Amino acid sequence: MYTKTLFALFAGAVLVGCGSTKNVSNDLATSLPIETSINLSNITDDKAPVTINPGRFTTQTVTYRLPRVIQGTYSVSDFGKYVDNFKAIDYNGNEMPVKKVDTNTWTIENAKQLDKITYLVNDTFDIEIDGGIGKETPFSPAGTNIEPNNYVLNLHGFIGYFDSLKNNQYKLDVIAAADLKRTSALQNVDSQTSEDGKTMTTSYYAPRYFDITDNPMMYGNLDVEEFQVGDIKIVLSVYSPNKVHSARSLKDVVYKMMQAQKAYLGDINATPRYDIYLYLSEGEDDSPKGFGALEHHTSTVVVLPESMNEAAIASSMTDVVSHEFFHIVTPLSVHSEDVHYFDYNNPTFSKHLWMYEGVTEYFATLFQVNQGLVDEAEFYNTIMEKIEASKRLNDAMSFTIMSENILKAPYKDEYLNVYQKGALIGMCIDIIMREESNGNRGILSLMKELSNKYGKNKPFEDDKLISEITAMTYPAVGEFLNTHVVGDIPINYNTFFEKAGLEVGESQIKANYILINGAPIVSGDPTKGIFFVDSVLENSFWKAQGAQPNDIIKSIDGTAVTLQNANQVLGQVFGWTPGLDVEVVLERDGKEVVIKTTTTQGYTSGQALIEKPSATKAQIDLRNAWLKG
Repeated sequence: MYTKTLFALFAGAVLVGCGSTKNVSNDLATSLPIETSINLSNITDDKAPVTINPGRFTTQTVTYRLPRVIQGTYSVSDFGKYVDNFKAIDYNGNEMPVKKVDTNTWTIENAKQLDKITYLVNDTFDIEIDGGIGKETPFSPAGTNIEPNNYVLNLHGFIGYFDSLKNNQYKLDVIAAADLKRTSALQNVDSQTSEDGKTMTTSYYAPRYFDITDNPMMYGNLDVEEFQVGDIKIVLSVYSPNKVHSARSLKDVVYKMMQAQKAYLGDINATPRYDIYLYLSEGEDDSPKGFGALEHHTSTVVVLPESMNEAAIASSMTDVVSHEFFHIVTPLSVHSEDVHYFDYNNPTFSKHLWMYEGVTEYFATLFQVNQGLVDEAEFYNTIMEKIEASKRLNDAMSFTIMSENILKAPYKDEYLNVYQKGALIGMCIDIIMREESNGNRGILSLMKELSNKYGKNKPFEDDKLISEITAMTYPAVGEFLNTHVVGDIPINYNTFFEKAGLEVGESQIKANYILINGAPIVSGDPTKGIFFVDSVLENSFWKAQGAQPNDIIKSIDGTAVTLQNANQVLGQVFGWTPGLDVEVVLERDGKEVVIKTTTTQGYTSGQALIEKPSATKAQIDLRNAWLKG
């Protein structure tokens, strides 16, 4: 699994997990599945009733938990916080004493008499403050929604586990209005409509608790498209509350993207079905605000602003969803014991986020130029943006130490670097391997070899991975990893660009309407609100409109801009494209300034990666093998 935020200036980000649980003793006198249900037809105050029937216990005490941390997030979610009215019921229908041990844990004595557990689950979307990025609520794509028109069922927010029974099978009944559309990659074993035709109970099967957490669902007034990309069935489910976007309107974008990914991956085995769940947020107080995605083994949950225009949402879907799909390589096929035997309440973490997230992000960037979705100049610009962004973080921190301690300060504040420097690490390894093999091998071939050696059911030993990679590749790869990934020496990227006949120099480069070189041109404080900073003058578009540092942004296209909705409104600006009619109202020295114009492409001066006119044939050949091989 994986999580990635779309707008790094307003929110942080979060990662991967894949795997089964260790074999443990079975405390049940029966091998029947744990029977669970979520009743969406009996919602009170946005709370859904949940029932857990584990069968008969043979032990005196049992412990039930909801996840504190879920695979893919590398942050604390505490899903037990959203549980109310927790009850244990014995076989005579009486309540039993329950001890709440901590936020996510309940213990029940005299468990031989336990018949079932019941509780209410509150959703997380309604109470988000900042998208949940490392703060008080789960990251939006990992969260839950309970509304009459839409239910986002990230099941880790509803269904928990007994300590000793994570390997048991689960049967899940979801009761909902019969007229709602429902999509899930979990195996559907039965559907029954009530006698009055108002509700339908859909029954699902999960081989173990991991499969409960790994297979989200979406119910509601959905728009759903199913189509084939090679041998993969794609199910695209879209919830757009105001019908601004549809699955049909996004189908071609997703098809083109995934077709290119399949071509890039070649003979790497994929899943027979892949689900994409897209929730489009209105941006209201009770709407999700953490834009990005959470990856699962065979699906992705995506949250984006509904107000994004067609071009912006197409670009975001390509960037975000392509990253998620590439996780079929790692960690699905290549992962450590920490991932394979994940502990939802007291997890340990692998040292190799550079691979899980960094290499995955690198693939999601490289495949676009490899398959002709972007040109070389755009690819080079993305690489330079990642270099600039990585240098704003701690560039002299061991990546393996950071990964292993990612929930702790100061390492957790550096997590965003897995998508910046992590991807650049993948790039450097790729260039080294191309050079050492005369262009015949790269990091994709390495990941294929690792996948063949391990696969989804066999984890590697965390401490041995780098020595294994060195043995499978070249001493130069091992030297690089030990110096710049295990070690804390910053990377001199010019060394690698030189190998490919590239150089860094000053140039005019395209500028986003809200970012320059990955950094925001706005700031905010409780007194002034949102305002332009000095770098606004470095953006040719805003300079031409007469914008000034310290101008307070009062409204954009009629929507007032506040600290509370900045992520939503400025997210729209992030997605602007040339040719849009826009109106921006500013306040300067107490007076109103109105900018009413049509957007044009902005530029800024900065460091650009360019092809050297004097590059040798060997350098050009290596570059071609790197970008197109």
